[in-house]
Amino acid sequence: MKKPWTEAMPQEQFDFMKRVIAAPSPVGLESAMTFGVLKPFFEEIAPKGWKVHTFKGNAGIVLDTHPGQDDMLSVMVIGHADKIRMQVRSIGDDGKIWINSDSFLPSTLIGHEVILFSRDPKDPDKYREIRGGTIEALGAIHFADSALRGGDKGIKPEMLYLELQIHGADKKKQIEELGIASGDPILLDRPIRRGFSPDTFYGAYLDNGLGCFVAAELARVLAEDKLKNVRVMFAIAAYEEIGRLGSRVLVHELNPDIVVGVDVAHDLKAAPGVGDKRFTPNEMGLGYTLSVGAVASEYVNGIFEKTSQKAEIPYQKILKGRDTGTDAMAAVFASVDAAAVSIGFPIRNMHTISETGHTHDVLAAIHGIAEVVRYLNKKKITKEDLRDGHPRLDHAEPLKHRKPKS
Repeated sequence: MKKPWTEAMPQEQFDFMKRVIAAPSPVGLESAMTFGVLKPFFEEIAPKGWKVHTFKGNAGIVLDTHPGQDDMLSVMVIGHADKIRMQVRSIGDDGKIWINSDSFLPSTLIGHEVILFSRDPKDPDKYREIRGGTIEALGAIHFADSALRGGDKGIKPEMLYLELQIHGADKKKQIEELGIASGDPILLDRPIRRGFSPDTFYGAYLDNGLGCFVAAELARVLAEDKLKNVRVMFAIAAYEEIGRLGSRVLVHELNPDIVVGVDVAHDLKAAPGVGDKRFTPNEMGLGYTLSVGAVASEYVNGIFEKTSQKAEIPYQKILKGRDTGTDAMAAVFASVDAAAVSIGFPIRNMHTISETGHTHDVLAAIHGIAEVVRYLNKKKITKEDLRDGHPRLDHAEPLKHRKPKS
């Protein structure tokens, strides 16, 4: 069996990953990724009979291998297209465009180039993009008080503004005449590129263009399989970053039996300053992550483990407590009875302009899910198997101490 997860990602595949991640898809405006990049891709690779579902209230899409065949065992694999973004709050008389920082640490934004998207006030159906601006807070170290200079206190969200280099008279009027208004989204401007170390890459918005790329590439891989006994839905959700509100709609509408949330995870081994917290030592480059805990199905997790072990696909478990923090929770939130699994890939510097990942982990996730789908199809796993397959700890066998081998 060929093992792509052990090889360098081909440049064509990397370029597609870059296109997916680079699509400007802030919360509520996800269609640049869903309709601009992924829907055409789905339509290109989909065999006859597959269908793309779209929705009224959000720009999410779902590629369905067996539309309407509700009696089949069904699996929904979910990535989310929405990116965390900054937004315009107000415009000052001095030409500063005050913004919010959303889920970014304010100090990680200073000095970075961004793109602002704004409606045309004369034609609200049209959007324009404004490049050439940076996010600032202080102006210069010379204007900071001693506590800030010494690192005793940090940048606060209300200190952030977009610098467009406006000068001359009536600075506020100059900005308003551009049509810039409260609520306009702002995105970091750094497409991914390959890193210094082998098989690494970095840039903005791995969270969660990577999950969408996995769903898309999984569709490409499984398009070559004859899936007679399992229905697969490759879902690209909206609104994840504001409470995982989009995926629950997709699940409610299509009612899958198994939900696989695909999202980034942390490289906890490399995370600075958290050694005393004893986190699970997940590490970039060692395979995809498989969440244990929260609502994760132990039955389906077991299928992931045994199929990955058989195919020699690397994976690592990651502990979750009450909540996976991913779209794997969609069925629970939508009050739909489905087995949930949450998988991902350890990255560094999450929610910054320099998120860092490893291509082997991403490829392992794609093929790890593919092997599970093939197992479900080959073994003809049914809805009843899910209902009856819950592990029984009262059947656990006693384990005695074993002396270590010398």
